[in-house]
Amino acid sequence: MMLANILIIEDEKKIARILQLELEHEGYETDVAFTGIKGLEKFKDGTWDLILLDVMLPELSGLEVLRRIRATNSAIPVILLTARDSIPDKVSGLDLGANDYITKPFEIEELLARIRACLRNVQSHPLQMEVLTFQDITVNEKTREVKRGDESIELTPKEFELFIFFIENKEQALNREQILTKVWGFDYYGDTNIIDVYVRHLRKKLAIADSLQTIRGVGYRLKE
Repeated sequence: MMLANILIIEDEKKIARILQLELEHEGYETDVAFTGIKGLEKFKDGTWDLILLDVMLPELSGLEVLRRIRATNSAIPVILLTARDSIPDKVSGLDLGANDYITKPFEIEELLARIRACLRNVQSHPLQMEVLTFQDITVNEKTREVKRGDESIELTPKEFELFIFFIENKEQALNREQILTKVWGFDYYGDTNIIDVYVRHLRKKLAIADSLQTIRGVGYRLKE
């Protein structure tokens, strides 16, 4: 019984083949692309439940592929495969809307666990089709538009997800673990200070510095 359809976009053919064999052994259906452009073509032509995306790709970088995927599909889980171990690269990927990342070399068992976690998260949190409001700000979860009156406010995918989480939990003190798990995923092992960076972005872009409060020793609270 097939669990999900997974697209592997990886230019190292040996790694791609190993991933394909391991995933198919677990019951997943897979396809492989070896370049960024071919990966985008297969993404557009197929129906996928998850994408494994290498960052360093020929023709089109993995981050550019991710950006283009997110321009048309905000829901499909994307796990980045990267040989880079620097925080800026990981932050860039998450900022563009990646659900998770794993650094090469990795154990296949860990990758399989991350895949299961991403798929569970999608199943338990289906995309909402409604408009949320906070003060004079409206947020359309379907079109991912954020507006104050007629003025559009541009948010990155992670900023958008973080703001949605705050709105859905207005007046509640949210600790860092809750925020990381919901917005960055259960398997995120990066620096928790990333939350502070994104909160600063939201306060500035949305002009809600007084409403998005810091709860010392805990986390944050969005207050009307």
